[in-house]
Amino acid sequence: MIIEGLQKTTLLDYPGNVACTLFAHGCNLRCPFCHNAGLVVRQPANIINKEEIAAFLEKRKGILDGICLTGGEPLAQKDSLEFIEFLKSFGYKIKLDTNGFYPDRLKEAVGRGLIDYIATDIKSSKEGYPRAVGIEGIDIAPIEESVEFIMSCGVDYEFRTTAVKGLHLVSDFENIGKWIKGAKRYFIQQFIDSGDIISAGFDAFSKEETEKLLAAVRENVPTAQIRGI
Repeated sequence: MIIEGLQKTTLLDYPGNVACTLFAHGCNLRCPFCHNAGLVVRQPANIINKEEIAAFLEKRKGILDGICLTGGEPLAQKDSLEFIEFLKSFGYKIKLDTNGFYPDRLKEAVGRGLIDYIATDIKSSKEGYPRAVGIEGIDIAPIEESVEFIMSCGVDYEFRTTAVKGLHLVSDFENIGKWIKGAKRYFIQQFIDSGDIISAGFDAFSKEETEKLLAAVRENVPTAQIRGI
């Protein structure tokens, strides 16, 4: 896999665990609010080789509980499962951040016991997906398949949506709630302009506005929460 970044310690990315975060290059989507544009639209740079990763993980045994593999979209890379197996061989718990568009690879990773926690982005309501991911006419059947699988596979998980003013409406969150009705965990995340987004000009919802979005989701997902405010 092409890994372009390593955050050596995080208390936020893997709930309940001290972890490191690895950032994979590339993604099949072009979400205009993506905060890691450099991983998505530019050629790989500052690649961290497998030997460096192995040395780091070996040194951090007894300090870290887990590894968060994010991106970009990790499962977009063809050798992603082999790489996750390599990470798992060090004895760490693995959290996978995924957009859900690679259900076959996700199912295989879970089937092989490689994943301990799945965090999946629900970019918008089904109707709002094309605009939210920057691809007109996109087929969302793969993420529908992944969502159904995640909710029934037995691996711990969360769904989350980054709420972006100008891309999302209250009705989107009403429909997201209907889609993932009964989900174990769902978070609405506040949009933050990292300075490395694909398209400029977006804003965050206020706290009061975000609470209205949350209320819309909670009609079907009572456990839904706000993250980042």
